[in-house]
Amino acid sequence: MFTGIVACTLPVADIEKKQHLYRFSFHFPEALLTGLTLGASVAINGACLTVAVIEGDWVSFDAMMETLRITNLADLSVGDQVNIERAARFGDEIGGHLLSGHIHAMAEVIAIETPANNKKVTFKAPPEIQDYLFDKGYIALNGVSLTLSELKQDCFSVYFIPETLRVTTFGQVMVGEKINLEVDSQTQAVVDTVKRMSDKAAKQTQ
Repeated sequence: MFTGIVACTLPVADIEKKQHLYRFSFHFPEALLTGLTLGASVAINGACLTVAVIEGDWVSFDAMMETLRITNLADLSVGDQVNIERAARFGDEIGGHLLSGHIHAMAEVIAIETPANNKKVTFKAPPEIQDYLFDKGYIALNGVSLTLSELKQDCFSVYFIPETLRVTTFGQVMVGEKINLEVDSQTQAVVDTVKRMSDKAAKQTQ
């Protein structure tokens, strides 16, 4: 599990591309290496990946075809910055909200506004996740725990504070980028349950 509080951004050091499998490698700083073991989970742009190699500060992760299909990891190039979060441990402070690291879809950046001391980014929401979006509800974008605002039809906006812009890749986000999106698990559970109950009730009245 993750909390959506990104530790830092890191550039992709290497990408080894095989058929239906990419291996992403990074130079991890000492703070991220402490206690890291093979098989550990790390969120890369919000996608939960498993540590495959540790050689000094060189850490590698494998992403298989389904991960590459549904996330923006397939579009990464060497040198691109990504958001990094180590898995949460029991007793850690939950500063954001609980995340699984399982990406549901990608949202496209369609507008960026920068009023004084603010940054507002508007996204186009994929149809399959629109039922799970609520004003002031939680969402994770590239692994960052955020609050939805100004939800309109198939679009939603998010406001970023300066600290989030400093620590994450959203300080350099551009229109047209595809961003990994994970809906809030509790919201998803409630919505899916209500749908099932409504469908069942409708069938019983037929």
